[in-house]
Amino acid sequence: MTTPLPRRTLLGHSLGAAALSMLPAAGPAMAQGSTTPGSATPGSAAPAANWPTRPVRFIVPFTPAGTTDIAARVIAPRLQERLGQPFPIENRAGAGGNIGSDAVAKAEPDGYTILMQTVSSGAINYALYGSEMGYKPQDLASVGLVIKVPNVIFVTPALPVKTLAELVALAKKEPGKLNIGSSGAGTSLHMTGELLKLEAGINLTHVPFRGAGPMLAEIMSGRIEVGVDNLPSAIGHIRDGRLRPLAVTTPVRSEALPDVPTTAEAGFPGVEATGWFGVQAPARTPRPIVEKLGAAIDAIIAEPETWARLADLGGMKPGLTPNGGTSPAAFEVFVAAEVTKWGEVVRRSGARVE
Repeated sequence: MTTPLPRRTLLGHSLGAAALSMLPAAGPAMAQGSTTPGSATPGSAAPAANWPTRPVRFIVPFTPAGTTDIAARVIAPRLQERLGQPFPIENRAGAGGNIGSDAVAKAEPDGYTILMQTVSSGAINYALYGSEMGYKPQDLASVGLVIKVPNVIFVTPALPVKTLAELVALAKKEPGKLNIGSSGAGTSLHMTGELLKLEAGINLTHVPFRGAGPMLAEIMSGRIEVGVDNLPSAIGHIRDGRLRPLAVTTPVRSEALPDVPTTAEAGFPGVEATGWFGVQAPARTPRPIVEKLGAAIDAIIAEPETWARLADLGGMKPGLTPNGGTSPAAFEVFVAAEVTKWGEVVRRSGARVE
């Protein structure tokens, strides 16, 4: 069954308690330089060896309170401490992450605009949007993978189901009646829902939102029955009982929610999906800058205190290098594999943009 994806999404804004505790004040957006990469004129980009000499715009292509935003706000202060300049967050949401990603792909490649990329706008959307994509994989340079996370399938506590099998049974009894929310059309959360529908043979009505915050608010209110989210942005609401988790989508249980079964344990091994969040930059950003930023990210995620914050939210380490960390080269290989993998999922599901 094909799943048309509406261009218009439901609007809203709701910050979860867990996310609020991790949102330091964001600085204003900074003007971009306009020089040739690697050159230096007064008031523009400094040579790569001296980078950064001014604030670096850190674009998040989704709304506040989602995992993309949380991950960026965890590492931004640490980047400032290590590299000596602020990394102000700029949320530019829309089109499943495409709007913010496109802005970075077209930005001056001088090292002063970077992106917190996701599996959605960094892999899934290339197949989903096709020729309508304003950028291509080769328009972005991979810098470093910050975190991998399980997706979690949950329901409003008002729904009388406590397991994934019970949800499937109810959906089969009342086909098309239950709604499943995601943070946007084409996101990994939407595609996880599509995998569930395919594997379980059920019909759920997809309701895309413009971010995790609005979607979570609707499910907690009971207006939407089922949801899929990255674990970090949902975990606070799960822990306080406002959402009922049914399964995580990784091969092993999350240490942050050890009592929640995997989708394989729940009887649906084909519903496996891992979200990821990493830093990218415009493609022609000077390689010394990419390497310097990548090394800083690798060092930051190795810090015990920083990683403890991410792990408590359900995060898993990148695991792209022998030390379990990341590097620009390793992240580039990882992204290429994800583009191929999710392209097949999109084709199999029949999802499309209308």
